[in-house]
Amino acid sequence: MAVTHDEKVVQEFSKQAPGFADPRLNVAFTRHLDRLVRFMEPELDLEDVVLEVAAGTGLVSRAIARRVRHVTALDLTPAMLAEGKRDADQAGLTNVTFTHGDATALPYVDRSFTLVVTRFSLHQVADPESVVREMVRVSRPGAALIVADLVRPDGVAGDPDRIERLRDPSHGASLTEARIAELLTEAGAQVKRVERFEYARPLDPWLELSQTPADVADGIRRELRDELAGGPATGMRPSEVDGVLHFTHSYVFQQAIAD
Repeated sequence: MAVTHDEKVVQEFSKQAPGFADPRLNVAFTRHLDRLVRFMEPELDLEDVVLEVAAGTGLVSRAIARRVRHVTALDLTPAMLAEGKRDADQAGLTNVTFTHGDATALPYVDRSFTLVVTRFSLHQVADPESVVREMVRVSRPGAALIVADLVRPDGVAGDPDRIERLRDPSHGASLTEARIAELLTEAGAQVKRVERFEYARPLDPWLELSQTPADVADGIRRELRDELAGGPATGMRPSEVDGVLHFTHSYVFQQAIAD
């Protein structure tokens, strides 16, 4: 029987759950968390009822919990939720609820939340259109939506998604910034603010977090080193920093308002 994309996601992220909040392994999620919170600050209010969609271990939920009334962290992978719940309990956070659920069919009635956020999910899911549509559906009119994601830069040479899927078979496809904005508009929200930046990530911790098989990891390293030597473009934009192999990710934060 063929494995569904959702089953791949649960399988891969169950493996990643123990190291997901480890700054050594998951520098993208941990290093730029404060930057996302700063981006969200104009929307944060002590009366907010917040939903984090495809929350993983609820890093964003836990980071903003003391600044809002309540946060629900929803994710498809039980192991991720268990890690986040344990960390929230240790931090004494009593206003965060961890919920198992599907981002493409949120278990909430229309207009339930005053702030909805998702981080690094659209490139992972099989149906990003449904995720965005559901986020807007459960948002109250005038509510803020925050989408923070890995994006494909315009004009990039090579196929970064191929390398991403070698590393993590549950990777879907990286959207462009324009496509994410289009999804929000189509769903009934208008983009108001955008922040974009790039980050050169060390390769080995990224491969270690996903527990990529050694032979596959070696192949990825070889392709990136070949590109540095003048070989075919991978789309990963590799570099060497102090002799350590890196690759470059492009990130976008978008804030939109629900109609």
